[in-house]
Amino acid sequence: MKRIVIFASGNGTNAENLIKFFHNREMASVIQVLTNNPHAKVLDRAKAYKVSGLSFNRVAFTVTDDVLHLLKASKPDLIVLAGFLWKFPQKILNAYPNKVINIHPALLPKYGGKGMYGMRVHEAVVKNKETETGITIHYVNEHYDEGAIIFQAKCHVHETDSAQDVADKIHELEMEHFPKVVEDLLHE
Repeated sequence: MKRIVIFASGNGTNAENLIKFFHNREMASVIQVLTNNPHAKVLDRAKAYKVSGLSFNRVAFTVTDDVLHLLKASKPDLIVLAGFLWKFPQKILNAYPNKVINIHPALLPKYGGKGMYGMRVHEAVVKNKETETGITIHYVNEHYDEGAIIFQAKCHVHETDSAQDVADKIHELEMEHFPKVVEDLLHE
């Protein structure tokens, strides 16, 4: 059985969607959720499905090898960033080449980079009067949102759409496509 570890920083709806999708499946399961926020709702979501949930601080992530050792003990086949806001350390990327992916709420390369996440992205899309936006699932490299693109899905943005309207459309795309793309990657 393939093993998935999820990194998240906040609410955790994408993480929960992945946990539910792979729950009781023979090909893969989410074995752990890791977060840089000890108060993140994602920990409650993981606990509800009896998935291990742990928080860590910046020192454990970037200075020491604590998080890397934790990953090595978990033996993940895929590491999935689902709303994780910190830049991933090179030492973890080196240990798991082409095994760390992220979902971004825009059509990269537009609206990517440091500080472009969540409502900030949707507000920028509306402000710039974009006619379409979407999601991008990509490999993680040493730069924010610059890894090779695996998958994109688009939706229309209407002149009357608010940033919340755009967020709702993006959420639907994430719920529909993210688990399937993860599953396809695990079959490779």
